[in-house]
Amino acid sequence: MNIKDIKIEGLRHDLEIKVPANDIAVMVDAELLKVGQNMKVPGFRPGKVPLTVLKQKYGRHVMADVLEKAVNESTAKAMDEKGLKPAMQPKIEVKEFDEGKDLTYTMSVEVLPEFNVMDLSKITVEKPVAKVEDKTIVETLDNIAKNNTTLTPVTTKRGVKKGDVVKMDFHGKRADGIEFEGMHGHDFDLEIGSNQFVPGFEEQLIGAKAGDKVEVKVTFPKEYGMEDLAGQDAVFDVDLKEIQESQPAEINDELAKKLGLDDEKALRTAVTEQITKEYESFTKMKLKKNILDALDTHHSFELPQTMVEQEQKHIEDQLKKESESQGEKFKSEEDGYKALAERRVRLGLVLAEIGRDKKVEVTQPELQQAVIKEAQNYPGQEKQVFDYYSKNPQVLESLKAPIFEEKVIEIIADQATVTEKTVSVEALTADDDDIPTAKKKEEKRAQKKTTTTSKKKT
Repeated sequence: MNIKDIKIEGLRHDLEIKVPANDIAVMVDAELLKVGQNMKVPGFRPGKVPLTVLKQKYGRHVMADVLEKAVNESTAKAMDEKGLKPAMQPKIEVKEFDEGKDLTYTMSVEVLPEFNVMDLSKITVEKPVAKVEDKTIVETLDNIAKNNTTLTPVTTKRGVKKGDVVKMDFHGKRADGIEFEGMHGHDFDLEIGSNQFVPGFEEQLIGAKAGDKVEVKVTFPKEYGMEDLAGQDAVFDVDLKEIQESQPAEINDELAKKLGLDDEKALRTAVTEQITKEYESFTKMKLKKNILDALDTHHSFELPQTMVEQEQKHIEDQLKKESESQGEKFKSEEDGYKALAERRVRLGLVLAEIGRDKKVEVTQPELQQAVIKEAQNYPGQEKQVFDYYSKNPQVLESLKAPIFEEKVIEIIADQATVTEKTVSVEALTADDDDIPTAKKKEEKRAQKKTTTTSKKKT
């Protein structure tokens, strides 16, 4: 095999590789013998067909498989001999390949950059923490009480208002006098504002009192599920029998037991622990971001553009999908996405290098735990999730990346100087905008580069 450098530009290497015709012939013969083991040829027993016969009948058919195998093997050998570590799959362009001739092709590949990881003990970051305040616990308990309401009859002579539940009998018919079974009901409970009935029905009951008889006039929507009623006018005679209002539950032992806890004290403890756990999760995310910012600031090296382009496309596709799901028009900001893509690729390479140096590995139990956690996001469909990952090893592998990253971040945090800083809950839970952050980093780099150049000139 002959390997020739065509062009080396930054991280990109262009090579011409030539595999001798004799080597190709040996591979063709080997492939034909493998095919001949099961091939039926008149006059010959399976596995006993002469190579000359196989070559005459099937020589052309195996050439595609031989080409793929020859390119894969020679590409791997070429990169090994040249000491190249590919960042992405190389691009192959076959120049010449035919029976009895050398295989000649070009390979263009970007390699991983060489760089030195900073001294991790030099990293100084803040770890924001927030205290669980009494008012937050009270607000959470109030929400629990509101979500566990009870209905009590209204004893005063007030009218119906939004949020009330009315007990009623109703009898309806179309404007042309035609009646339908679904237009009648007795002792029916309807929450005003729930939009459970035809548009306009519930609003006409507001202000009415228990014992009132109300005539409700509505028009069924044109897209209504029943064709005979779609777009039709209708009149309902409503007998309003009772008004019930929602009362939030009291925070006491009874509510605690209803929620599966021993008493009110246990409920308050559970709420406090839950809020604390949520705050700790935000603290962990903020610390991770601060560590990543520090790593990004202290590392600058050439990036494989194929990796940057792929990551940029991934970001845009993800944001476009989110915009479309919310009914919004997606507006591309290529410069911002490119900066973010470069940040992610840079940090990914740095974390991978630290992980290799520290011999970080993702164990099988950790991977299994990740699958279990993923399955918990789909209640009732856990078996389907387990089957999906067991049948798709490549998808299972994708779960390794975040686990690997978290383990590396923990190692960095242990070696770095981490200072706790008490912040407000609002500051702790505020979203971090990666794209502006990436833009600012690029601006600082450009500014630093300009300053350095000016000093050199001076």
